[in-house]
Amino acid sequence: MELFTTLDGYTFLLRWIHFLAGITWIGVLYYFNFIQTPFFGSELGGSAKGAMTRGLVPNALWWFRWGAMFTLLSGLGIILIRLHQGVGLGDPYMTKILTGALMGTLMWFNVWFIIWPAQKIVIANAETVAGGGEPNPAAAAAGGRAGMASRTNTLFSIPMLFFMGAASHLAVYEGANDTMYWIGMLIIAAAVETNGLIGPGKPSQKMLTTVSGTIHAGLGLTALVYIWGLISL
Repeated sequence: MELFTTLDGYTFLLRWIHFLAGITWIGVLYYFNFIQTPFFGSELGGSAKGAMTRGLVPNALWWFRWGAMFTLLSGLGIILIRLHQGVGLGDPYMTKILTGALMGTLMWFNVWFIIWPAQKIVIANAETVAGGGEPNPAAAAAGGRAGMASRTNTLFSIPMLFFMGAASHLAVYEGANDTMYWIGMLIIAAAVETNGLIGPGKPSQKMLTTVSGTIHAGLGLTALVYIWGLISL
């Protein structure tokens, strides 16, 4: 296989980029949710939060959002190549890869259009306060909105990674790519996404307020989607 002169070579390069970008993106996502957020909730973390928001967070968010962008673009390239090679939408591979891609695309949307705009407000507020200015009343709500979207992405990431891996390594869903499956998948994904965007503090979001709750919710969503596929395909 010639790396730069064959379609298989280009596919491999896209997979390599997809892995690198995806590890960067999900790694920073897990850092935010599993390490930074709990630390900010501690006494020491609370005293350091302003300085870290001004200094560390903007750099982490740069890697976060561009990792998401390159993950999405390289993944789209891989799917287009597979379609070009004759792997149809009715193929079990496509069922599984597009299931992961659906959740990954929602995660990308949350990064660029929910988390990043909200975090810009939070960062600007921290800089203003550090300079002796008045705090922005909207900053707390923006931080809550970004936090809930980030927890939703953490929830989505667990089944997303399962189905990305299952596409080539788990022989399941050998039936046709059924319309009923995708109707159910869109309903499930829309329900999870909407729950993360309706604003913090809702009873349905209680599980996402803790790291363990978010992980359990992600495992539960993985099981739900897997079982739905067994039933509907």
